[in-house]
Amino acid sequence: MFDASSVPRRSESTTGMRLLGVMCEDDAELICSEPETNLYELFQEARQLLESGRAEAAIRVLERFVLEGESGQAVLELLGRARFNAGRYGEALDAFQRLLDMAPDDDYAHFGLGMCLWYRQEFLQARDHLAMAFVMRPDKPEYSKALTQVKATLLARLLDGLPMTGPLEPR
Repeated sequence: MFDASSVPRRSESTTGMRLLGVMCEDDAELICSEPETNLYELFQEARQLLESGRAEAAIRVLERFVLEGESGQAVLELLGRARFNAGRYGEALDAFQRLLDMAPDDDYAHFGLGMCLWYRQEFLQARDHLAMAFVMRPDKPEYSKALTQVKATLLARLLDGLPMTGPLEPR
C-alpha cells in the first residue's frame, strides 16, 4: 500500500526536473523540463510508468531521486520493482537490500529480495527471505506461492543430487 508520507518532498537544496510524461517514439527517452520539481508528482509518474509496463522509463525517473539523495523507502521499493520487471535482478536485489537495511521489518522488501535471489538461482537464500515475508504477512497469496515454488525447486534438486544454487549443467 502506498504511503504518501514516505515520499520525499522537495527541499531547498534539491534541484530536479519535472517529468512531463511525454515519451519520444524513437528511443522512449523521457522529456523533462522546468527546474521546479514536485517530487510527489514525479514519483507518481514513475509509478504510472511501471504500471503501464515501461519499467526502464520508470527506472530512469527513480534514479533521479537516488542521485539527489532522495531515496526513501517508497522510492527504493518502486525502484526495486522496476528493476525486477526490467530483468535487472542484480540491481533490483541491491534496491531491496537497501530497503531492508532501512526497514528490516518490511515484508515486501523480504519478498522482493527473495524473488531476485530466486531468479538469480540462489534458492537457499531466496527461501529464507520468502519465508520471512510469508511469516510476516501470511495473508498474501503471492508470498505463499513463491515460497512453495522455491521449496519445490530445492526438494527436486536435493532428490536428484543436484546443486542447491546456480544453473544446471547439461546432462
